[in-house]
Amino acid sequence: MPAKTLQRLRPWVQLAAFLLFVGLLIAAGKTGWLPADLFFRLDPLTGLAQMLATRQITVTLLIGAAIALVAALLLGRAWCGWICPLGTALDWTPARRARPKENDSTAASGGGLSPRWRQVKYFLLALIAVAALLGNLTFLLFDPITIIYRTLTTAVWPALNALFSASEPILYKLPPLRGPIDALESTARGTLLPAQQPLYGLNVLVALLFIGILALNAVRARFWCRYLCPLGGLLGLISKVAWLRRTVGDVCIECQRCARACPTGTIDASRGFASDPAECIMCLDCVPTCSRASQHFAGHLKPAAWRSYDPSRRQFLVSAGAALTAVGLFAAEPAAHRDHARLIRPPGAQEPEFLSRCIRCGICLKVCPTSGLQPSLAEAGWQGLWTPVLMPRLGHCDFACNACGQACPTAAIPPLSLAEKRTAIIGHAYIDRSRCLPWASDRNCIVCEEMCPLPKKAIVLEEAEMLSALGEKVILRRPHVLIDRCIGCGICENRCPLNSESAIRVYAPTDLSAIG
Repeated sequence: MPAKTLQRLRPWVQLAAFLLFVGLLIAAGKTGWLPADLFFRLDPLTGLAQMLATRQITVTLLIGAAIALVAALLLGRAWCGWICPLGTALDWTPARRARPKENDSTAASGGGLSPRWRQVKYFLLALIAVAALLGNLTFLLFDPITIIYRTLTTAVWPALNALFSASEPILYKLPPLRGPIDALESTARGTLLPAQQPLYGLNVLVALLFIGILALNAVRARFWCRYLCPLGGLLGLISKVAWLRRTVGDVCIECQRCARACPTGTIDASRGFASDPAECIMCLDCVPTCSRASQHFAGHLKPAAWRSYDPSRRQFLVSAGAALTAVGLFAAEPAAHRDHARLIRPPGAQEPEFLSRCIRCGICLKVCPTSGLQPSLAEAGWQGLWTPVLMPRLGHCDFACNACGQACPTAAIPPLSLAEKRTAIIGHAYIDRSRCLPWASDRNCIVCEEMCPLPKKAIVLEEAEMLSALGEKVILRRPHVLIDRCIGCGICENRCPLNSESAIRVYAPTDLSAIG
């Protein structure tokens, strides 16, 4: 197929891949013919880092990484230019490209920025790799698939649902719209739209970070891909020996149109308008700009020349030192050793193995029907940043749900059956008698006991005879938690009628002794 035809086809392939990504995100937690974590399986950065951290082979991640790496050996960084949803979002964002009056060196180096800025992505790549070797996956927060997935999950999707829910009563007053709204509610609620409004902490911060990545396009087109993306760095290193590459023929008249069209600024006038395969995303935007048809994409067996900004041994050692320092600091911070009584993990997750498996993808947050699973900030320290924790006051762990374990792509949350999940202990409930209504105010309240979903309830009521203010005998029913039955689902804490902090709270089981 001619290169010009492929260049016109690329936006449609990008659109299809992006819609597939969004569709899988929406369908996460539901059965389908494609796995919800397909893009994570095809992300070699997360797959290889997770296997390094656990010293174990995850077959699905290994197969996906192998497919992506073989594709890079054949087609270079085509993943970045054709498939990556974050790259597609950047292409859809207005960007600053090289101006016609800019000189060759400026166009080649990325519009006034030193070519050495491209080393940042290799620094992040080495940081992720060395930290993974030490069992730490915190720096996978910089993975592009993770970035866009957590943005759509915790910021975009909830915001769109909130806007729709807020506008629905207003729009429903218009008779022509009542039918479509009813149809949308009956067919899309629970599928395209969440069954209830999702609530996530850090959503504003996540949105601002994503907006910042898009805003960097104002500095240069695909700024993230050029200078910062660690996955692009990994694929770029492999693309140095890729088979398919761009070449320039002798009929080139040095008009510079191709250099100005290149979204990654890799066409270098000082090298005869050749491009670096490690930076070329195979977008083919340069092809239609050439009036002499001097550009070709053909097979090559000889490795591409090393550039001044490509990683050196010294730079790798600096990255390794930074990773060692960071992991050491993470392990030495107070959060790594303090009481973790409120650090409640999903069913079956056991630290520290959980930290070496969790890739911070956010799928578990998306599939949690109650929004009880939240991204951690300070609860688990820096080494546990963005890992999921249960916050029962926001949402309990549904007794009839095991979606998080089934959806987790790395088994950081074990894929427990529903029967296994119902017996998995994630915490224990503790009653604060200084706040509980029957204990502190002599007022009957049995909400926690009623809500306990266990067949043999973990909360029982004991009657106590009291005298009212009028001197009359009153029978109070006071709740007690049977620790040997409680699994820590948190519905008691979630439904406690007190404002702000609940009178019954769930604590991690290993730390219950610390609270009496």
